[in-house]
Amino acid sequence: LDSMTYISFVGAAILLVIAPGPDSMYILTKSLSSGARKGITLAWGLATGPIWHTFLVMVGVAAFIQHSPMAFKALTYCGAAYLLYLSYGAFRAKAEPIVLKTEQADHTGNWALYRRGLFMNASNPKVLLFFLALLPQFIDASAAFSPSFQIGLMGLTFSLLTGIIFSLYAICAGHLRNSLAKHQKFPYIMNKVEGTLLLLIAVGLLFL
Repeated sequence: LDSMTYISFVGAAILLVIAPGPDSMYILTKSLSSGARKGITLAWGLATGPIWHTFLVMVGVAAFIQHSPMAFKALTYCGAAYLLYLSYGAFRAKAEPIVLKTEQADHTGNWALYRRGLFMNASNPKVLLFFLALLPQFIDASAAFSPSFQIGLMGLTFSLLTGIIFSLYAICAGHLRNSLAKHQKFPYIMNKVEGTLLLLIAVGLLFL
């Protein structure tokens, strides 16, 4: 995994993390209703989930990369098809406005909230399928490091970036809750951005 490939992955990971999705919407909603601190706790729970998915990819996909080019191609096409499906769903999704609740004390413990975020991500098979589609695209078969090590490094990087970016979401939402709630078209715009980004990634997998 050379430096340019890793930098390319970091750039792609940042774009993917900032793209609107269920996790980021949940963090925004939680931060708007309960404050930034609760949102940050939830953010790091959600960010820990990809480590589990990375482990599953490491033990299963590395063999495909090393011994079966045909399986690698099939995985690429399946991943692109799945991304197109997600893109279609994003474009078709109804834009539900963010409901700003009256600020009140949230008695959910930090550990319980962290576990909630971790379980939400780790138990989502769509995240695993997405990692199966994404991570192998950045593997350098000629690198000194094994495919498993490269996948592990990228998965850990993705988790750290997710935690940092989601925490920034929580901080912004916690401080600007009234301003965010006034923009009725905000969810609609995020759906379109998500759909467009997923479409571009799918096209990239097929033709780049």
